[in-house]
Amino acid sequence: MDSYKTISEKRVGEGYITEKRSKFLAYAHHVETVDEVKDLVAKYRKKYYDSRHVCWAYMLGHERTDFRANDDGEPSSTAGKPILGQINSNELTNILVVVIRYFGGVLLGTSGLIVAYRDAAAAAIADSSVETRLIEEEITYTFTYPMMNDVMRIVKDMQPRIVSQTFDNTCEIRLAIRKSQAEALKTKLSKLSFQ
Repeated sequence: MDSYKTISEKRVGEGYITEKRSKFLAYAHHVETVDEVKDLVAKYRKKYYDSRHVCWAYMLGHERTDFRANDDGEPSSTAGKPILGQINSNELTNILVVVIRYFGGVLLGTSGLIVAYRDAAAAAIADSSVETRLIEEEITYTFTYPMMNDVMRIVKDMQPRIVSQTFDNTCEIRLAIRKSQAEALKTKLSKLSFQ
């Protein structure tokens, strides 16, 4: 598995639903770290200080093992879990979905809350632009200047992304390639050293 699905950082996905006069505003953000998650949640709490609940869930990392869900005072598992469920059913990572609830005076019950939070999260994700990204491995290769043509032939063949390159008496090139192709690239480069 050397790719993963996330949402674009270029725009925030937005969703809005009403259920028995309660309003649910949902936002989907591309995030890379827990600190970003904390900052965004704090901003929403401040912006919507008059709301009853600011519930959220996130998933981080291409292994999809770093995640959390928060009900923010709603009955246990009625808010954060359905939000996380939408992230999972779309197989997304590096995403935070925040759902703000304004209480409308009518109790929704646990099943009503679960559906409302799920639908709000689904709307925000649907409004986002989903992207498939590659999991890359970086390889640094040091070689002598006369080997330049051979190295560049391999780069042309395998098409890794050139991260950086230094050409001097001793040359160094940093390449990023799909994880599944990293071993093949390393093998080809190491064979050059022994020619």
